Amino acid sequence: MRIVVTGTQGQIDTSIQRLGERLGISITRVGLPDVDLASIDTLDAAVRAARPDVIISAAAYTSVDKAESEPELAQKINGDAPGALARIANDTGLPLLHLSTDYVFSGDKLGAYTETDAPAPIGVYGKTKLSGEQQIRNATDNHVILRTAWVYSPYGNNFVKTMLRLGETNDRVTVVDDQFGCPTYAPDIARALLVIAQQVVNDRDETLRGVFNLTGEGETTWANFARAIFAGAERRGRRPVQVDNISSQAYQAVAKRPLNSRLSRDKLDDVYGLRLDGWQTSLDRCLDQLIAPLRE
Repeated sequence: MRIVVTGTQGQIDTSIQRLGERLGISITRVGLPDVDLASIDTLDAAVRAARPDVIISAAAYTSVDKAESEPELAQKINGDAPGALARIANDTGLPLLHLSTDYVFSGDKLGAYTETDAPAPIGVYGKTKLSGEQQIRNATDNHVILRTAWVYSPYGNNFVKTMLRLGETNDRVTVVDDQFGCPTYAPDIARALLVIAQQVVNDRDETLRGVFNLTGEGETTWANFARAIFAGAERRGRRPVQVDNISSQAYQAVAKRPLNSRLSRDKLDDVYGLRLDGWQTSLDRCLDQLIAPLRE
């Protein structure tokens, strides 16, 4: 199986590349500096040259706050580029797997969001990601849109690495405690994507297509996630760090975040038989990679 993945520096494309190498799967990553996702014309030639069996749209403009002042750039990368990929996929008869986000929802629902809940994004980032979903649906039926949340890994920039960095120089950190979600480990996402890719390449069943939620098992708040990170770091020899709670309103981020980012995983389990590990288990694996080498 040959796979084209958008992105060259992100958490998910890096995880796919590393897993593909171990499994002997041909992975071609397209992105900067050779391919600019904001310039759609560069995508077509790069994808076709790789002669893939499936396309994975993993790259995104993920600076949630910065997107508020760069809506056009965010739209090009999060909305128009996935749309272009979908048209390429349709023209070549290829399935397209696309990573979307919990930010397509407002966060006002009390329980976990399902795939049938109506999106209602509250910021530029979520609106542009929803645009990407809509453009994909308009261009091809042969797609799998996977909404994930709170992604972390040993690669790129993410909450776990930020907390560990802050813990090196601070005895206390302040973290939002009224936003709920499902931390999701990028290598777990990569494994699920490769399983899904294999199935959609070999099976045209329409029930395998559509929108699915893809997150780690369990839920927590950002503050409690931070406490778990620091507890795990302390077990690995780092000094203790105290986490103080703060509300989203008091934190005053530039972009409003969904207070509830919980996503139901039942459909993915029912259709594909896939459930990711609990976030605590995956966090331990992540910390082993981030901290253990520093102690050698």
